[in-house]
Amino acid sequence: MDATILATLGLTLALLLLGFAGIAIKLIVKKDGKFAGTCASQNPFLNKDGEACSLCGAKPSEQCNNPSK
Repeated sequence: MDATILATLGLTLALLLLGFAGIAIKLIVKKDGKFAGTCASQNPFLNKDGEACSLCGAKPSEQCNNPSK
């Protein structure tokens, strides 16, 4: 294999491992290991029509109604 291909594969693998490590560290550091704001209804780019969250039923102006919180 060419050295350029090996360097590209190595860089790709390193970046993927760095991303996974960052997510793992965030889960360890965050309280209860949960990500905040996971309802798509809270994101105006994902919910342009103002629909309620399909997971918990919260409208964009409301907090998450997920009973597991």
